[in-house]
Amino acid sequence: MTRSLFATKLYEADLGDEPLLGQLTHSIRTLANDDQAGRRWSKEHHYAGYTSYASLNDLQRRDPAFADLARLLTRHAASFAAECTFDLSRKPRLDSLWVNLLKGSGQHSGHIHPHSVISGTFYVEVPAGAGAIRFEDPRLPLMMAAPPRAESFVRVEPRPGLLLLWESWLRHEVLPGTGRGERLSISFNFA
Repeated sequence: MTRSLFATKLYEADLGDEPLLGQLTHSIRTLANDDQAGRRWSKEHHYAGYTSYASLNDLQRRDPAFADLARLLTRHAASFAAECTFDLSRKPRLDSLWVNLLKGSGQHSGHIHPHSVISGTFYVEVPAGAGAIRFEDPRLPLMMAAPPRAESFVRVEPRPGLLLLWESWLRHEVLPGTGRGERLSISFNFA
């Protein structure tokens, strides 16, 4: 008999709410145009596009579309926490939320989200050729002399309305795209 131990979970949901997607598209493009501090940070850190990661931390108070999204994310994070059998004294709390406007060939190198419990991304606008998000097998650093495996990485192709949630320690990256359009997404962390 063989059984799986300590499986890594990835939560996927389709939030294809067209009016909300339209409002978020407008808001992200407006921020990318108006947020001088975010544009400066993106340029200084060689981000291929714009992110509000280091400039704005109150989007859900600034814009009703982000407030609506925050409520949806909180419900899904509570469901995911239950599926993960987290022993929490309260529901996960949305700790940070930021927007990303990534140009066609842009990428984001492998990383984790320290000081968080659940992290995720919500895809708002995804052009043809947008880079996939890729998750790394968390056992890789521990495998020492283990033979190569068929699946050390799992790719998920983005699409508008797709919500992904994972435990924050799970290493992930955005692969380079091949298209010319801009990929709009919203990333977030729950404490």
